[in-house]
Amino acid sequence: MTNSERWQELFGPTGDEPAMRLASASGEPGAGAGGTGRLKYSKGPWTSASGTAGELRTRAETSRSVLGRGHEGVAAGAAGLSSAAALKSVLTSWEERLQAVRDECEQLKGNLLTVAKEMGESETGTKASFKGVHVADKADEKR
Repeated sequence: MTNSERWQELFGPTGDEPAMRLASASGEPGAGAGGTGRLKYSKGPWTSASGTAGELRTRAETSRSVLGRGHEGVAAGAAGLSSAAALKSVLTSWEERLQAVRDECEQLKGNLLTVAKEMGESETGTKASFKGVHVADKADEKR
């Protein structure tokens, strides 16, 4: 499948409604989760995503380590064979890829935790700022 085909599968043909939407989007402009028109925030997804990035970082490092151990002694056992150089090249390539994934996940984990913290603090600050504001209710309308 080409990138163009995958793009169309995810987003639909150009000019059509997208095939992919955010899970929280109702499809109506300005309508958030449940179509209420209100944005709802929870730091749970940000914290969860950070944990997932941390787990992926750990798995990438474990895989890189296991891959390296699996190749120990191969160079000595395959000395003189042209495939030894190719195998070493492939090993190096995969080690670099896994290290890049590990490093990116480490950064992503921290960034996601920062967003969770900032969003949580922002929400708390916003709620506190409205505590002194009187909002008219049904009883006020009857007066």
